[in-house]
Amino acid sequence: MKLLKTLLLAGAASTMMANVAMAERGADGQLNIIYWQAPSTMNPYLSGGTKEIEAASLVLEPLAKYDEVGALVPALVDEIPTVANGGISEDLTSITWKLKEGLLWSDGTPVTAEDARFTWQYCTDPAGGCAQLGQFEDVKDVVAVDERTIRIEFTKPKPHPYGPLTGGQSPVIQKAQFADCTGAKAPECTEQNFNPVGTGPFSVTEFKPNDVIQFAANQNYRDPAKPAFATVLFKGGGDAASAARSVLETGEFDYAWNLQVEPEILTQMAAAGKGMVVSSFGTSVERMMINQTNPDPALGDKRSTREGGAHPFLTDPKVVLALSLAIDRDILVEAGYGAAGRPTCNVLPAPAVYASTANDECLTQNVDKAKALLEEAGWTDSDGDGIRDKDGMKLSVLYQTSTNGVRQGTQALVKQMWDAIGVETELRNIDASVFFGGDPSSPDTFQKFYADIEMYTNNFNGTDPEKYMASWTCSNIPSPENGWQGQNIPRYCDPAYDALVDEMGKTADPAKRAELAKKMNDMLMQGGVIIGLVHRGGVSAHSNTLQGVKMNEWDSELWNAADWTRKK
Repeated sequence: MKLLKTLLLAGAASTMMANVAMAERGADGQLNIIYWQAPSTMNPYLSGGTKEIEAASLVLEPLAKYDEVGALVPALVDEIPTVANGGISEDLTSITWKLKEGLLWSDGTPVTAEDARFTWQYCTDPAGGCAQLGQFEDVKDVVAVDERTIRIEFTKPKPHPYGPLTGGQSPVIQKAQFADCTGAKAPECTEQNFNPVGTGPFSVTEFKPNDVIQFAANQNYRDPAKPAFATVLFKGGGDAASAARSVLETGEFDYAWNLQVEPEILTQMAAAGKGMVVSSFGTSVERMMINQTNPDPALGDKRSTREGGAHPFLTDPKVVLALSLAIDRDILVEAGYGAAGRPTCNVLPAPAVYASTANDECLTQNVDKAKALLEEAGWTDSDGDGIRDKDGMKLSVLYQTSTNGVRQGTQALVKQMWDAIGVETELRNIDASVFFGGDPSSPDTFQKFYADIEMYTNNFNGTDPEKYMASWTCSNIPSPENGWQGQNIPRYCDPAYDALVDEMGKTADPAKRAELAKKMNDMLMQGGVIIGLVHRGGVSAHSNTLQGVKMNEWDSELWNAADWTRKK
């Protein structure tokens, strides 16, 4: 399975210096980008859509970005604040950022701390309807200490204080341009929303909503040798297949985004030799949730609840491990995901610092061990019908998911693999609008979990997993009492796990936070609560002549467009 291969910087330090000296802004002509979903605004605070956030990232920048491996890297600052360097207060209630010296907006005016303060005020105006309001959660104040110093103050200690003004969803906007566009006036400022003044490598020259955007190199960009491209044509519309074809077969475009196309079709297109398919992985995992409670319909209102009792056999970690070891994840990836997937044994696969290796046994299918584990757990085929049984109960599971071609293909393959170890499997698929709908009166939602096992994908925003790992605390279990709301779908409850979540909420040290996250992941996997299947990634394509692309699932895919060049 080929994963994303990022292009390497060539040469030693002296050679790199020579290349920079020789480089010239705009020397590589026009860059052609196609997003088959067309942006409707260039203001990410007025849209939560990926297409708008990524188009805007060519112009608007945050204080810091997430790179291709999920690490926070400086953008408008020289250094990431930490407790060690004094940038984060000892009591974790504030973070202080220092802007680069000499930063200019694309109109030539200075970037100041007042712009950062205004951005916070703009988004948190109660009449404004800011799509990124969550980025400023728990912010008490943003203080312009001086022209270049920004102190963000929180209402409580924040061990991970990097949300506000970091990443593509939370860029800094210019106070002078948007001063009269706050509150209810925000969506009315068409000129500002379509043509924002920014600090990024490009500036908008023409914006046609839901169609085409024209950009030109920002002549006040902080690196005088960048960007390499003089102009950008950003085309929207069409479909994923035609976007892929425009890069891989016709060569009309240099970059195509979000190619939700069957792997074999992309492979055929790539054979034309004009471009390459690239993928990048964030935290999305196709997983099986293992019901820790009894879904027997005879239980009535107590079905799939803690009150209804434990599951008759899926609370035995040996049984769940056997189910996991019987699965050939390589086949699942090859059949359904191609370059957009890779096998995983975890529910927390990334960033790399949080990825546990303690569960990697499942990466290799082991049918013999799976059978042995079931034997140890007392499950044998006493009547020779090919299905294991114990104390008069058949080892039979109802395995459900949403209706989707790839998922039904996965179900069919897994059923065959479980048949081979003596497990009877009934397959069920539910319309996605119902399955994910959350209707408390419907018996078919993933929250109700009226099955033994269910499969879907989930992930989290950004790179810090604290809130995500808290999904599986006892208080998060869906039940009739809370209208079947809650993220703890398996109904797992362990005070020791809850204690780890609480500890992480009080821990600032990155290494200790990573250790706690791994412990929680391992408790879930080794406790038989979740079976990880496929770490899913995004898929795009770029021309063979386009250099410097580093696919990124943690931030905008265009996060390093200033570094893109044309191969001569």
